[in-house]
Amino acid sequence: MTLTETAHTLALLASEGGEHGGASASPLATGGGALLVLLLLLWITTRFNRDR
Repeated sequence: MTLTETAHTLALLASEGGEHGGASASPLATGGGALLVLLLLLWITTRFNRDR
């Protein structure tokens, strides 16, 4: 499979919405969840570095 064929296949999949028929996760929920995970990791990191 060439690069052109791969790009064409990926473009077709993106335009069809994949297997879910266009239903996808909300961008707000995805971004909010990622923000919460990163804040949790930051909090954990700062707890471990408190003694330095």
